[in-house]
Amino acid sequence: MVTEHLSPLDLAFWRIESVTHPMHLGALAVFDATPRTEAPVADRPVADGPVADRPGTAPRPDAAARAAELLAARCAGVPGLRRRIHDVLLPVGAAAWSPDPDFDPARHVFLVRTGDPQRAAGPLMARPLDRDRPPWEAHVLAGPDPDSFAVLFKFHHALADGLGALALAAALFDEGCAFAGPERPAPARQPARSLLRSLPGAFASRLQDVGQALEIGAAVARAGLPVGVPAALAAPVPTGPGTRAVAGAALDLDEVNRIRKVSGGTVNDVLIALVAGAMRRWLVGRGDGEPTGAGPRALIPVSRRRPGGGAKPYGNRLSGYLLRLPLAEPDPLRRLDRVRTGMDRNKEAGPARGAGAVALLADHVHPLGHRLGGPFVAQAARLLFDVLVTSVPLPSFTFSLGGSRVREVYPLAPLARGHSLAVAVSTYKGTVHYGLVADEAAVPDLPDLARALSAELDDLVREVHC
Repeated sequence: MVTEHLSPLDLAFWRIESVTHPMHLGALAVFDATPRTEAPVADRPVADGPVADRPGTAPRPDAAARAAELLAARCAGVPGLRRRIHDVLLPVGAAAWSPDPDFDPARHVFLVRTGDPQRAAGPLMARPLDRDRPPWEAHVLAGPDPDSFAVLFKFHHALADGLGALALAAALFDEGCAFAGPERPAPARQPARSLLRSLPGAFASRLQDVGQALEIGAAVARAGLPVGVPAALAAPVPTGPGTRAVAGAALDLDEVNRIRKVSGGTVNDVLIALVAGAMRRWLVGRGDGEPTGAGPRALIPVSRRRPGGGAKPYGNRLSGYLLRLPLAEPDPLRRLDRVRTGMDRNKEAGPARGAGAVALLADHVHPLGHRLGGPFVAQAARLLFDVLVTSVPLPSFTFSLGGSRVREVYPLAPLARGHSLAVAVSTYKGTVHYGLVADEAAVPDLPDLARALSAELDDLVREVHC
């Protein structure tokens, strides 16, 4: 059996985790309150074969309990959710995947009785995943009535990036694994003669990699120090387990498109500009004064996955862009123009160059370097960027679980050490969903920032129609 080691970037995410800064992604899926009186008699096939649902037609206790039963039944049929991470002897410092011989859905799927899913999601996002088990969890959060519920999914960043986590979660819904691509076969072993012939090319490729690493390192140095970064974006050094707050904002995608058509650029440009405007509005509203300076540096991850490329849904294929958020600019349209100009400059350079491509440096570090240097890299995040703004595209079809349809999906990003806020955004069924995760001690007024996103969209709509 061939050992499947973690890729350098996956290993980096595994090593930089701490109790105060867990490195898992999240998604809060809110379901419609769809009453049903009977349960189906059989489940649908998932991943590598059918998983039998619990038979019978007895009335279910409530929608949340039914959803937890379905998730527990289906997760055992998804191979990517039954794997755990363990250290290996060689290479020194490396880690690998292996099947969990004691896999138990009850250790991963939980039913939580709560009347406010977003409030309940905060403490759950603060709690690290068990590193001795497959690194994921699903928390079914019962709503205020028997037919409403939400599900908080947590996937360790070493297991998957945003798109990979989406594919794994999609395999648990009624639609099955329609979103996930086929697994990529392991590369065949090359004969010794072929390896010898490939040495000159490999040497040239290695030199190219070193050149790329030096270029990225120089770009990081040129990116500048934190200038014009509001104090609200810097979290205090934690002395114990961290606290988290979660908030969400749902905006009309048609209005976002209307702004894009008038102002130019892309939908993503508008979404980033909304973040900048909302942060400005939020800071002024809380009494922090008018923002000044160049503005905080936003790290904007860029997926390097190719649609239909046949890669496994798990693992990370990421680079990124670094962009100054122009909080000091008071005019909404000028602020959008500055965001668009900055993003155009990033795209022209490409995702393999520039300070935002720092994730690619993980490929140039020996596994032992990741193991020994993980804590130091985690502490350096504050020097590299000030806030994470990430986008997770969702497919156009409607997700459902046990017949209950997903109404809202709020993506949630991990919070790096020294940061107080992370922003994630996705579009689903004509609605833009912003998921905000914050250090609750540093940002006790996170719902105000969520409301500022809606107010900022209203302002931009008015501006483009003037």
